Amino acid sequence: MDFSKLSLDLTINMQNVLNFSENIRNLSLIFGSQILAFIIAVIIAPTFIQLLKKYKIGKQLRDKATTGEKAVIFNELHAKKKGTPTMGGILIWGTVLIVVLLSSLSQLLGITENSLFSREETLLPIATLIATAILGAVDDYMNLKGQGKNKGINVNPKFFLLTLFALLGALWFYYRLGYESIHIPMFGDFNIGIWYIPLFIFIITATSNAVNITDGLDGLAGGLLIIAFTTFAALAYASGLFVLAAFCMVITGALLGFLWFNIMPAKFYMGDTGSIALGATLGVIAMMTDSMLVLPLIGFIFVIETLSVIIQIFSKKFFKKKVFLIAPIHHHFEKKGWHEATVVMRFWIIGGFVAVIGMIVGLV
Repeated sequence: MDFSKLSLDLTINMQNVLNFSENIRNLSLIFGSQILAFIIAVIIAPTFIQLLKKYKIGKQLRDKATTGEKAVIFNELHAKKKGTPTMGGILIWGTVLIVVLLSSLSQLLGITENSLFSREETLLPIATLIATAILGAVDDYMNLKGQGKNKGINVNPKFFLLTLFALLGALWFYYRLGYESIHIPMFGDFNIGIWYIPLFIFIITATSNAVNITDGLDGLAGGLLIIAFTTFAALAYASGLFVLAAFCMVITGALLGFLWFNIMPAKFYMGDTGSIALGATLGVIAMMTDSMLVLPLIGFIFVIETLSVIIQIFSKKFFKKKVFLIAPIHHHFEKKGWHEATVVMRFWIIGGFVAVIGMIVGLV
């Protein structure tokens, strides 16, 4: 008998068992955390909605369109939604933070081996979520009070604060973590040096604003964000970032709980404290997983929505005419006679299909 070969086979088999056991633990953390987030969000939501109603934290319709004129068509389409509770984003990121704290406490007490709080993997996404959620909450509060030129933080200060935060994140990534290259699928990594900083700023601000623009129909942004974060969870897992993958799935769990009450007719809306925060967090996760170049595929509808606004503003300014009946494009289809639920479901289908393509490209 060849004992050396037998010993080698036993070693390999033992390693396979250990790897399988590790994968089971990682998957348990990922899906267990997601399910916990969903359960917490669904349980808390009814009481949270009642509190929003009690303190009259309801949606205020905007006076002006993105192109500057009176928002006549928008108010015509959405007059019935005035007063619907908003700032539901608090439920989403609040649930995420609760699950993160519970996981840390569980690890501290020796109940579980892993925590969702990791300096290497989730510190930056969590910091991003909290900081931008506060910015969004201030914007929502000013909207409720009718403060500001357009009922909320004015565009320039809002963009400046978001850019400032993105700059701080970019400097941290570049100088502290040593990020200075981008991954091009099928070609490999390319060092871009100091240009990583403006690229990071662009990704965070663009993604944050894109999600904010898309958040205009019952369930639309919530469903698309679930698709995006689930896709990034798969990419993070494939990259060996298991805690980050779990964090992404916690967000999807919280979003599923939110969406349970946000599908048409919506019981409440996420508001800027949800859309801005989740968009910025999505951008940071794209940078951490080196997937910025597939982000436009994973968030395809977010890109289309943003482009529709840019095209509309450009055409109005230089050609004095509209390309769309109303921008963003989801309202255009509403005005053309599509039922709101039809627009949402079709955008979900397109978003999901292209996100799968983005995931495949990202895994190459």
